[in-house]
Amino acid sequence: MDDDTSGLVDPAILETDGKQFAYQAVEYDKTGNYPMAVFYYNEAAQALLSAALAGSQLPNIINKANEYILRAEELKKAINSGAVVTQTSEHKSKEKLDMERGNFLLHQAFDEDEAGNLNEAKELYTEAVEVFLKIRDGTSDKGLQEKMTKVASQALDRAEDIKNKLSASSGVKPLPPLNKAGEYNKPPPLGYGAFLDDDDKASLPAGKPSTANNAPKRSGHLINLGPTVYSREEIEVLRKTSFINGREYVPFMSVDMKEKFAYPVPYSDKCGKLALSPKQRADLQGWVRPEQFCDNPQIIYTVSCYSIKQTIVSDCSFVSSLAISAQYERRFKKKLITSIIYPQNRNGDPVYNPCGKYMVKLNINGVPRKVIIDDFFPMGRGGELLCSFSNNKNELWISLLEKAYMKVMGGYDFPGSNSNIDLHALTGWIPERVAIKRNSEDFDREKEFKRIHDRFHKGHCLITIATGEMHDSEADRAGLVPTHAYAMLDIRDVKGKKLFMLKNPWSHLRWKGNFSEKDVMNWTPDLQKLLNYDPKSAQQYDNGVFWIDYDSLCRFFDVIYINWNPELFKYTTCTHSTWAAKEGPKRDSYNISDNPQFRLEIRANQPAAVWILLTRHITDKDDFADNKEFITLLVYKSEGKKVFYPYSPPPYKDGVRINTPHYLCKMVEEKGTRQFTLVISQYEKNNTIHYTLRVFSSCEFSLNKIVDPYKKQYEKRVNGQWKGRTAGGCGNYRDSHSNNPIYQFRLDNSHTDNYILLELLGPKQYSVGFEVTCVSENVPGAPGQFKKTSSGDYRNGYCVLQMDRISGGVYNVMPSTFLPGQEGPFFLDISSAGPVTVAQIQ
Repeated sequence: MDDDTSGLVDPAILETDGKQFAYQAVEYDKTGNYPMAVFYYNEAAQALLSAALAGSQLPNIINKANEYILRAEELKKAINSGAVVTQTSEHKSKEKLDMERGNFLLHQAFDEDEAGNLNEAKELYTEAVEVFLKIRDGTSDKGLQEKMTKVASQALDRAEDIKNKLSASSGVKPLPPLNKAGEYNKPPPLGYGAFLDDDDKASLPAGKPSTANNAPKRSGHLINLGPTVYSREEIEVLRKTSFINGREYVPFMSVDMKEKFAYPVPYSDKCGKLALSPKQRADLQGWVRPEQFCDNPQIIYTVSCYSIKQTIVSDCSFVSSLAISAQYERRFKKKLITSIIYPQNRNGDPVYNPCGKYMVKLNINGVPRKVIIDDFFPMGRGGELLCSFSNNKNELWISLLEKAYMKVMGGYDFPGSNSNIDLHALTGWIPERVAIKRNSEDFDREKEFKRIHDRFHKGHCLITIATGEMHDSEADRAGLVPTHAYAMLDIRDVKGKKLFMLKNPWSHLRWKGNFSEKDVMNWTPDLQKLLNYDPKSAQQYDNGVFWIDYDSLCRFFDVIYINWNPELFKYTTCTHSTWAAKEGPKRDSYNISDNPQFRLEIRANQPAAVWILLTRHITDKDDFADNKEFITLLVYKSEGKKVFYPYSPPPYKDGVRINTPHYLCKMVEEKGTRQFTLVISQYEKNNTIHYTLRVFSSCEFSLNKIVDPYKKQYEKRVNGQWKGRTAGGCGNYRDSHSNNPIYQFRLDNSHTDNYILLELLGPKQYSVGFEVTCVSENVPGAPGQFKKTSSGDYRNGYCVLQMDRISGGVYNVMPSTFLPGQEGPFFLDISSAGPVTVAQIQ
């Protein structure tokens, strides 16, 4: 992993934010727009406090921040009590809303026109004309009528110019053919012409950068070392897992940047309204658009973790994920989640769409996917949204992102997930789960704290921390919520005190123990000064933000969720595949030969970090609510060869089987070239699973699926039994061993590249094995030649032997139990790369 420190926070940037927000707060305060003044006073205070923590040397910065907080609280109380009259804009008239839609259509037409997308531009100009003429015909204002006529005429003239240009041009691409219903055929999920010729490769959605040759290709700052196009199997996997909770979410492609957002009438999602939770249904007044509850709607006023408020949707982990992503954008001035909302302006900033249509790009089931939503939100009877929202009622990014994610997850009646899943969906950052186990060798407290502390301040990771089950009385005493995710906003090590700053996504209800705002014993004057924290000021308001010491955190919290910036690594690749339920035994207790296996070769010229992320695709919210699939990844030092026995040899990395979609395996390897075998494993295989395997590495590597050379048409199964005299036991029993059954297989060819796999399956209570003797070779000196070999140690119920690159010829196989007299049936399975015949000769 890269140890670059360029992500360190610059306090000057936060100081500038604080000053700008304070200026806006004062201006709104002067004009009587007190809700906006409260919003900006709070933002100014938090920016200054963050600057102070980052090392700002501005004089009286803490006093100024506290001054803004107190003014915000004063205004808030006055608003709630009715002591002040808030000056706000009137809600927009229908005419004004139509005007906004017409202007949006016109600006979208300009953009398409300038980009040379003439068909799209013509359609948008025409629709803008319709809206402007509708406004003209619906008003008695002569000046407005003249203005609308002029704008409509100009737009119509440009549409006609484009129409004539298109008619005269011979190089215009024809539209797709009409279907029987007279409609344009819907493009398939991965576009027209998905498959190329006969090479079993397909064109590419977002995720694998395409290139004309096999040279490594950069994706952002990462270099893709794998194939640059998808295989047919991968295309099929991505198609199947595009259908999530009964709706299709196709992979996000470059063509989606041309998605149409402008319409003459407000857009409504064809999928209808999202399902509501029982609490939402009980308090629902109706579904509203922004113009019905906003004075001046915008997507973003300021990206802030402090403005985010969760309501009654059970998505605390998602809201906490939004909070720490927003904080990252503020601290490091790098777009992270605001860049996934569309439409956008030329600077890549999301813009308010008066037509009501939005697109959000989420990482779901292995690739970024396209989610289309409208701007209807559930409104409660008390006049407050029943979904997450910003403290600035005119700001929409929080509600839009939550709605997009809830749509994919099946509705606002979401059963809940965890921040690893949510942050990965929002950012694509690598999820890691760290269980807090007190007094356990698996949890090194000091090492974990140092790792989180150092990496967080470099901007390498995003962190949330979750509580576990607690009795209500214990939770009430502690000021914590059971099974609840908190955003980690800061971490400090000062004067021997290890402290975390956390935020409750509810924006209220804080920790009551050590280092809470009411703890007068631990908050010494020195510590207050070092952390620029004033407990007395913090007591004036509850925004859900608090400090907690590491000892208390380890006692009351269960899990640390960390998501790592993938650009810490230089190289990556991924593959998407399927593991059918019918393949192999139900459990991996004695045979893993049918599990998906991959060969990983690492080529390091210095010590290197290699992380492997296994992601199971989920398509039903019941799977989230009651996840019964326990998956993991096993890594073997087996020179990249196929592994048959789960614990012989024991795995180099033995993964813990967990029932979440993501499992991360981390390796740190010394200089040199090494080959490993990666094996996907389940605790108990009940269903077919689709999955993505993704590797991140600081050194060059290759990843290839291990494919058997054997062909299905040459498979043979022999039904046999040990009974009476033929239950002769192993070679230790010379008098009876020779009485065991003997089978002869024949390879009638003169090749030296024959591949044979022999598998013996017997009663699990018996230790079984077999010997193979070469009777004759058609070509002496083959690379895999032998006189006599065996399956090795006797094993319970199952043993196997691979014979690679052997000569055509005749071979005898003698299966046996370890002890004589152990009677029972067995199967002898023979897999071959070429024709083979089998007969019992004893």
